Amino acid sequence: MAFVDDLGAALDKTPGGGIILTSLDAVMDWSRGKSLWMMPMGTACCAMELIAASFSRFDFDRHGSIPRPDPRHCDVMVVAGTITRKMAPAVQRLYDQMPDPKWVIAMGNCAVSGGIFYYDTYSVVRGVDEFLPVDVYIAGCPPRPESLQDAILRLREQVSTDSIAPGKSRALKSDLPAPGSPRKGEPSTPGGDAG
Repeated sequence: MAFVDDLGAALDKTPGGGIILTSLDAVMDWSRGKSLWMMPMGTACCAMELIAASFSRFDFDRHGSIPRPDPRHCDVMVVAGTITRKMAPAVQRLYDQMPDPKWVIAMGNCAVSGGIFYYDTYSVVRGVDEFLPVDVYIAGCPPRPESLQDAILRLREQVSTDSIAPGKSRALKSDLPAPGSPRKGEPSTPGGDAG
């Protein structure tokens, strides 16, 4: 990936490089978003739903999301289940072995916030985001495989905003309303017509 980073920096410095960089960004983001290989990190009961997500009923292959047991070939780490303080360094080590760019999905209440075990046990980590940069959170106890599919699609949208040039990003085009956007049927400007 170092060649692509150097290419992005070189195109950023050349006059008119933004035009070439935009199309190169689109190709890179398309290829990244369509082949998000998952590193399954199932540690508790959410792992059963993570395993069920790999069955043919849910067909994750159509999203290009293939579970791989080797962190050196994966783009996305899916942490599903309770993480203890003793287990956190091992999860961190696996994350560090993944090549850049890499993303993390926290699946289930225990991975998001420690779940019900955080308050009863001294050894449970209060969410994976204490030691990993989480990109997408999935709530639920346990969350269904459909929720993981939705998280993969949300991560695809996030990947499409990234740029190979350092410090650049694009605006996310989403059909979902953003926080603060007017509701359907409400006027878009204060005192305006809803028509």
